[in-house]
Amino acid sequence: MRLRTHWGGYALKMAKTKPNKKLYSRMRASGVRKKVARELSRLPGHASGGKKAPKPLRQAVNRLEATVGELKDHSRRGDRKAAARKAARTRRGKAESRRRSARKGARKRSKS
Repeated sequence: MRLRTHWGGYALKMAKTKPNKKLYSRMRASGVRKKVARELSRLPGHASGGKKAPKPLRQAVNRLEATVGELKDHSRRGDRKAAARKAARTRRGKAESRRRSARKGARKRSKS
């Protein structure tokens, strides 16, 4: 079906919003900088047809994933394993301090 316009030509179909424009808008709304959002929104176009995306874009995606992972860790209660390691390190340090003090006292007592 052809749509007629008032100037005699045929109306073209409306342009659809490109997926990368939507992705760009979503990234900007979530606080990503314009330049980064623009480059990352081009990524699906670069990687279409089984081609590998350019290295800088892949690296940017990896950095964003790492940032998201870190934010998720901070939003949860935290890593219990890391807390346990810190507690063990503190206990070792305190024990070493007590040992040093005990040796120092023993040396002093043996001199007198």
